[in-house]
Amino acid sequence: MKIFTKRLAFIVLGTLLSGAAAMAQETTTPRREAQVERRAERQQKRIAQGVKSGTLTPRETAHLEKREAKLDRNIARAEADGKITKKEQAKLNREENKNSKKIFRKKHNAHTQK
Repeated sequence: MKIFTKRLAFIVLGTLLSGAAAMAQETTTPRREAQVERRAERQQKRIAQGVKSGTLTPRETAHLEKREAKLDRNIARAEADGKITKKEQAKLNREENKNSKKIFRKKHNAHTQK
C-alpha cells in the first residue's frame, strides 16, 4: 500500500508541476504581444505628435506611416498562430528600432511643414 501511495504522490506532484510550467509559459507569451503592440502604439503617437507640431512634412509622414503599416502586417503575421515566439519578437524589435530611428531623424531634420 505504501508503494501505491508513493506512486500516486509522484503522479500528482508531476501533474501539478507540468501544469504550473504550462501556465508559466502561457503567461509569458501575452507579454510579448503586449510589449510589441505597446511600442508600435507609442511610435504611432510620436508620428502624430510630429504632424501636430509641424516637424514632419506630409511626405515624411507618408513614408513613416508606410513603414508602420508594414510593421503592423508583420505583427499580425507573427500573432497568426496565437503567440509571438522569442525569434519573432527579436525580428519585430529590430524593425521597431529601425522605425524609431527613422522617426527621430525625420522629426529632427531641417524640414518642416509650411
